[in-house]
Amino acid sequence: MKEPLPPTCAICAVQACDAEPARLQPPRFCPMVTDGELLAKVEQAYLTQDELRQLAVHSARTEASGYMRRTRIEDIMDFARRIGAQTLGIAHCIGFMQEAKLAMGIFEANGFRVHTVCCKVGSIAKETLGLKDHEKVEPGSYEPVCNPVGQAALLARAGTQLNVVLGLCVGHDSLFFMHSQAPTTVLVVKDRVLGHNPVAALYLSNSYYRRLTTGEGADDYLRRRIARSQPAPDCDG
Repeated sequence: MKEPLPPTCAICAVQACDAEPARLQPPRFCPMVTDGELLAKVEQAYLTQDELRQLAVHSARTEASGYMRRTRIEDIMDFARRIGAQTLGIAHCIGFMQEAKLAMGIFEANGFRVHTVCCKVGSIAKETLGLKDHEKVEPGSYEPVCNPVGQAALLARAGTQLNVVLGLCVGHDSLFFMHSQAPTTVLVVKDRVLGHNPVAALYLSNSYYRRLTTGEGADDYLRRRIARSQPAPDCDG
């Protein structure tokens, strides 16, 4: 039996999935063509697992009711109310203390109970996990490792019903998603270079961030630009 083609929806120009069934012919690599049996099982899961169905239904209702009108934090509160979540958890980076305080205030002003946990909770030294001094952000200093598993555990103990990620690092957010006992959504995605707007790198990937499409790293790009700016050597010497 041939293995189904891997999904590559990003290159699809048809988007048959967004039309009424049979109105558009999907491309041969479309998962609706290659993995129809699997998708049918998923559809049945929505119909037979009540919690899954309720989350899907309320997500769709939040999307439709606030489309192009509500901010993301307002959508989060709308979704929380629909699923009956009265207690929210915020898992935030230590670099987002002020933003976490602001979000907490907004949630509380709208009637929610809120618990927040900072990423450095537990203060576990990076050396404890086997990291070397040169692998720190600032070698020679004490640095605790980010602890998303601890954040998830503390929020679970506090009884949060919906968790909100605010600025966790890449990888740390993955660990939090893996260990959170409550459904989790994202308020802020961290990007230290782009003002926490990572999609800007995609929009600029054909101009200022063209290096992203060539596989050239930021350091290599900087070295190349510096080399180009240097005056030509004096060949007469």
